[in-house]
Amino acid sequence: MARMRFLPTKKNTHTTQAPAKARKAAKVRDRVPGSRGWGGRGGGSASLVTGVREYRGTTVQVCGLWPFSSGTSSPMIGIPLGRHEETRATVCCDPISWFQRARLISNPSAFILGKPGLGKSTLVRRMMLGLSGQGVHPLVLGDLKGEHVDAVEALGGQVVELGRGRGYLNILDPGHAVEAARLLENEGHHAAAVRVRADAHGRRLNMVVSLITISRNSPPTDQEQTILDRALRVLDDTFDGVPVLKDLLDVITAAPAELRQVALDRGDLDVYLQETRALEATLLGLTGGGKLGEIFSRQTTNPMRRDRAVVFDVSSIDETETDLQAAVLLACWSYGFGTVNVANALADAGLEPRRNYLVVLDELWRALRAGKGMVDRVDALTRLNRSVGVGQVMISHTMSDLLALPAEEDRMKARGFVERAGMVICAGLPASEMPLLTAAIPLSRQEQQKLISWQDPPAWDSRGGDVEPPGRGKFLIKVGGRPGIPVQIGLTSIEASLNDTNKRWHAPSETLLDAAAPIREEGAA
Repeated sequence: MARMRFLPTKKNTHTTQAPAKARKAAKVRDRVPGSRGWGGRGGGSASLVTGVREYRGTTVQVCGLWPFSSGTSSPMIGIPLGRHEETRATVCCDPISWFQRARLISNPSAFILGKPGLGKSTLVRRMMLGLSGQGVHPLVLGDLKGEHVDAVEALGGQVVELGRGRGYLNILDPGHAVEAARLLENEGHHAAAVRVRADAHGRRLNMVVSLITISRNSPPTDQEQTILDRALRVLDDTFDGVPVLKDLLDVITAAPAELRQVALDRGDLDVYLQETRALEATLLGLTGGGKLGEIFSRQTTNPMRRDRAVVFDVSSIDETETDLQAAVLLACWSYGFGTVNVANALADAGLEPRRNYLVVLDELWRALRAGKGMVDRVDALTRLNRSVGVGQVMISHTMSDLLALPAEEDRMKARGFVERAGMVICAGLPASEMPLLTAAIPLSRQEQQKLISWQDPPAWDSRGGDVEPPGRGKFLIKVGGRPGIPVQIGLTSIEASLNDTNKRWHAPSETLLDAAAPIREEGAA
């Protein structure tokens, strides 16, 4: 049935005015507030509407809350780091779990960037503690500030101190390689034993070459490297026990026939002495002190174990001794990865259980600037971590630190560390870092603004209270071009006691006024 509408005529105009006023009054009475509240004069419209609080539950618990349930956007595989900054959902993340179990990244590595004091080392220790509970052994191969010693001791791990008068590391010590090779041969794995011995020989040769390069500020010649290689083989065949650098020097000065042959002296001893004169002088400096000290001239004080967490504490080395820092870090990395290779060889042969490791390279910018060869060594580690069965975490402050190397090829390699990392975790960064960072990983404008806001200092507090920076403990997890996951780290009471990196700034038990007060003699009134 059609609906018809009749318009009023002039004759009944006075009869329709009353209903019109009634409709207008009803319209005023039926007025409701908008989505942001009452607007207009005397209203209270809100300019910002807070988000709805979200609660987390399993699919069994929330199955009846239709249609107001939705899947979380943060992964639930890995070490629990904290809460999502926006949704308050639990965020779980670590490079090994995301590579091995979740299949979210292509290699088990993470690069952490952020200004000092925002919790980078705290985040790494959370991963170390969590992965240790899952059977992964953390390896801190060179702790330049001593920040991870307490955490490793709490895990029942091994602390290896290196420094002048504190500990020694023999770079000619094959470690567990000789014992492992003999065990592999007894079990019939001859090919694996040959590979273990060859790896140990190559690492010792590379370490001697690296020490000579740092000591001279230039690499040895090809002929000198050939002489060193043959001298190490002669030393292994004739020396009973574990040799040191002094024994290697004695072999070279003794001028055996094998070394004279590779030196091409043509039967003339004077030619051999001339070819090895510079090499002997450098090795003499490494064994008798010199700028690298005596750290590498004696037997290893505390041999590394492969069945627990290990930290090499090199915090006693002064920051100004960059050459010594570079040498010690190279030795720690070579020693650590040599132990990992031995563990993998024994596990492949079924002689030991399979072990996975998390290698932590903290304060990477200091390591890269320590000397020549450091960038190439880190570059090799970042490319082989997946094949050797280790996860890797590298920590630095800013992209500018990585790109401040003197050589252009080193700067390109250092930027590749961030580009090849399975995940990049960023704390607060200054605005000047955004062009450099976005050249390596994609960041939206909102994500850039979030990182910039996190690097602000704390609010002024004239009372001297303990005011934290607004970005402390906040991180943005980036994987490729995916949207970042902002997370707020939460610490337990036990972790808080292990994450104090400002121990030397603690106030003493007595105040300065008490310390300056005159000492009252015994018996004085």
